Amino acid sequence: MPDPQSLYEWEPKGLAVVDMALAQESAGLVMLYHFDGYIDAGETGEQIVDGLLETLPHQTVVRFDHDRLVDYRARRPLLTFKRDRYTSFESPALEVKVVQDATGAPFLLLSGPEPDVEWERFAAAVEQVVERLGVRLAVSFHGIPMGVPHTRPVGLTPHGNRTDLMPGHRSPFDEAQVPGSAEALVEYRLMEAGHDVLGVAAHVPHYVARSSYPDAALTALEAVTAATGLVLPSVAHTLRTEAHRTQTEIDRQVGQGDEELVSLVEGLEHQYDALAGAETRGNLVAEPADLPSADEIGREFERFLAEREGDS
Repeated sequence: MPDPQSLYEWEPKGLAVVDMALAQESAGLVMLYHFDGYIDAGETGEQIVDGLLETLPHQTVVRFDHDRLVDYRARRPLLTFKRDRYTSFESPALEVKVVQDATGAPFLLLSGPEPDVEWERFAAAVEQVVERLGVRLAVSFHGIPMGVPHTRPVGLTPHGNRTDLMPGHRSPFDEAQVPGSAEALVEYRLMEAGHDVLGVAAHVPHYVARSSYPDAALTALEAVTAATGLVLPSVAHTLRTEAHRTQTEIDRQVGQGDEELVSLVEGLEHQYDALAGAETRGNLVAEPADLPSADEIGREFERFLAEREGDS
């Protein structure tokens, strides 16, 4: 494999900020990461990334070579055309940034479009970055479509080798093969190399999976802050406000919907209550015997991905 370091370059000013932080924080930094373009029901991860970058001070530390990693024909960047010429180009940006939480504590954020090619080299490059920047814990987050109602608390599935950081949550999965992603491969390779990794998957009602669902983003963010100790009240406040507005709108639409939609929601409520109990915020299932089969899980993923491809 060619040297993975050829896929990225350091930003000196940002690197200096990280080195100063590491001099004061010997335990290392937390790195959050999420990539656009793959399964992210309810735009869960996208909302968290947007909230972090819109409300918190940040500086670029690493720039990945998007010109090599992104297939422009699959996800065409936008150009602005005014009168008789192009005036701007929205270039993709796959970067690691150093961000400060509400207390001024630094952490890292790796985000941008999911690489279309060279996943193994990219994962190896991320591993190099993790080791150089003294990352003590890498945390990813996204949404998955599930047969759950919007009227019940959002469930979570933890994964990785540090699921102990999310007590009270357990995976509803036994064993399943699902389509791969760069995010999943990064997690797998980092674990192989002995790094601590935690993934947070929020359960999004399948009937709203292709829309923004702030309640899932808020629940995932709360799990991330509980596991890492990061203080992110501004992001949580924005998501909480949006979650209330979205839930009200969904209730309105369901109330005005046809009998089939109402029956669907009511059926999911009865199923949820029977398996998990309406007052729990943990997993959506109570006993392993009641878990969905691997085939059912795989079909739900495939249905969601097919709908996304159809939209594209």
